[in-house]
Amino acid sequence: MASRWSHLEQMHVVRLNAVLHPNDVEVELYKKYHLNPVFCEPATPEEIIPYVQDCDALFAVSVSLPTPVIESLRRCKVISRLGTGTDKIDVATATRRGILVTNVPLFCIHEQADHTMMLILALERKLKRMDGMMRQGLWQRSKSEGVATHRLAARTLGLVGFGNSARETAKRARSFGMRVLATRRRMDAGQAEAAALGVEMTDLDTVLRESDYVSLHIPLNRETYHLIDETALRKMKRDAFLINTARGAIVDEMALVRVLQEGHLAGAGIDTYEHIDVFVPEGNPPNHPLLELENVLLTPHSAGLSVEAKRDVAVGGVENVVSILSGHWPHPDHIVNRGVEPWFPLKPYDPALFETACEECI
Repeated sequence: MASRWSHLEQMHVVRLNAVLHPNDVEVELYKKYHLNPVFCEPATPEEIIPYVQDCDALFAVSVSLPTPVIESLRRCKVISRLGTGTDKIDVATATRRGILVTNVPLFCIHEQADHTMMLILALERKLKRMDGMMRQGLWQRSKSEGVATHRLAARTLGLVGFGNSARETAKRARSFGMRVLATRRRMDAGQAEAAALGVEMTDLDTVLRESDYVSLHIPLNRETYHLIDETALRKMKRDAFLINTARGAIVDEMALVRVLQEGHLAGAGIDTYEHIDVFVPEGNPPNHPLLELENVLLTPHSAGLSVEAKRDVAVGGVENVVSILSGHWPHPDHIVNRGVEPWFPLKPYDPALFETACEECI
């Protein structure tokens, strides 16, 4: 087995975000495939470039890789995003230069759906407030206030986006007896899945106006930046909740604060932020008005976390690189820039490269 991967031993591989996002499963996979990454935590383009300009492959989690970084890559074949979203990577420049950008699109769809339902349940059942009252001995008062909650079977969930995580969320919501609406950019796609799940496909305005909970499941790009602006937020019901486990800047965060402060919305469950950077070392709490609102539940971009997701993202991300550095295309679903013309030759994807199950090796 060692000789099978010996060609990878001399490859110059860089693993960014080594301090902020360590992954012990990755480390074992690097040993298995004879990769010897440089582990580092540069933050700015000026700090990143000296580490990556001569690399053959580059792993990244949360760091930004803008145009100057991509332009500096002299022989890089692949940028492996250890996750799903690639809004922090200049994919267009990588494509122009023949560099593959890969991701692991399915690694945490179950976790994101679970987290979405957790936020819905916690907000509707007033978990944060009930817990505080119980700790203060105010259980009679908590019961009187609890009358204002609603049963989920009487409520409507609206999904903005109908990709993998949204469909998993729909399955969970339907099991609670909820009505589920969904919208997506290409309304002709996903009709069969929607019908099978009992989901009503409709336009964004209808989702906003009729839903008791609006949950976001779309990537961040030019079209979706501030898609949920003040106008969109004011179309929602006054007792509705906004759930965002996707990307922070899909929502105009300051507009959200305003409508929440005015009481236009019942509350929000937020896992990802426009103006709070959770990808920095811990320190003092950020000075942000969202943290001052009692009707908001905040989590630190943790929707995708689980033991299983940690393993899946490591396996997918590392195998993307191993496949490319071994002269093969990666799994087709893992290619972000699918129209790329690599500057180096590649053979068709070969799943036999990974015929030994990961569990047998780590």
